[in-house]
Amino acid sequence: MSSAAERLVCAVMAGGSGTRFWPLSRQATPKQLLTFFGDRTLLQATFDRVAPLCPAERRLVVTAAHLVAPVQQLLPELPAGAVIGEPMQRNTAPCMAVAALAALRLDPDAILVLLPADHWIADPAAFRAALVLAAQRADGGAIVTLGVTPSHPETGYGYIQLGPEVASGVRQVQRFVEKPSVEVALQYLAGGQHLWNAGVFVLRADRAWQALQQHVPAIGQALQPLWGLDPGSEPWQQQFVERFAACPSISIDYGVMEKEQAIEVVRLDAGWSDVGTWLSLAGMRAEGQENFSRGDVIAIDSSDCVLISTGPLVAVVGLQGIAVVATADAMLVLPAERSQDVREVVAELQKRGRKDLL
Repeated sequence: MSSAAERLVCAVMAGGSGTRFWPLSRQATPKQLLTFFGDRTLLQATFDRVAPLCPAERRLVVTAAHLVAPVQQLLPELPAGAVIGEPMQRNTAPCMAVAALAALRLDPDAILVLLPADHWIADPAAFRAALVLAAQRADGGAIVTLGVTPSHPETGYGYIQLGPEVASGVRQVQRFVEKPSVEVALQYLAGGQHLWNAGVFVLRADRAWQALQQHVPAIGQALQPLWGLDPGSEPWQQQFVERFAACPSISIDYGVMEKEQAIEVVRLDAGWSDVGTWLSLAGMRAEGQENFSRGDVIAIDSSDCVLISTGPLVAVVGLQGIAVVATADAMLVLPAERSQDVREVVAELQKRGRKDLL
């Protein structure tokens, strides 16, 4: 049998809507299809960093049905059937099931890597090294996740409480902790026994399917007819559209990880960010730059701002910690620290029936 690293199948979960990045992120161009760093979208960059480990024929994308065509255009190297379009949103546990079935079709001994489509990694080599270690542990039957050493008391992330060491660089997961208060996050930071949950999972594809059948049997029952079918075939597509709606909407964390007894975590120190909000971009500006800027922007006596324009010139004077994002048809201005509240703007647009801006 080939080594664990040689049996990786990398599946990118790319079905999110990215509402916190409105007005750039829209239904037709969600966050994972946007370009913030260089000239590659976040989705393309996700595959770029795993390319040395995972050739194109062993890569998958699970996305929304209406995004299949644009994803295929962005990733022409992927084979037919590698971009799977979910007919409706059902969160990440059904996505995991679909990826496991597709991976098993590629290789009955596949080790599945589940990757969010919209993260940023400063050190891709360190990220790959963590994946190789995780794959080695997963080959023995473990479910492995990656955890990031916290750099500040972040309240928008889930945390992993560390258990005993089970191998060099690998700890047992004592428990998963949902987004804490500032006070609790400060305790985690000081204690050194918690990591940020990066949302990256590594496990054998057959183990993934078994765990889902055990913990979320409704997903297994719904998608069982897909077993053994080629994702690029008409029979798969027909069954998929009919059966996917029966899956409950539940995350991998709630559906599987919080119910499993023996989960391991590999520490990831690679300059990770989930690129979750405009505020996160402010902290990712180039060294020596006062602001994170893209497009036609002028900044005078301003710092710690996010300034982006895909439309008119944006000029700011004397601002600090402000996000200004302009497109051809909309502009957003808010304190960067209130980036989470962009969802309220999207909700208001939905309430007003402004589909042209969604």
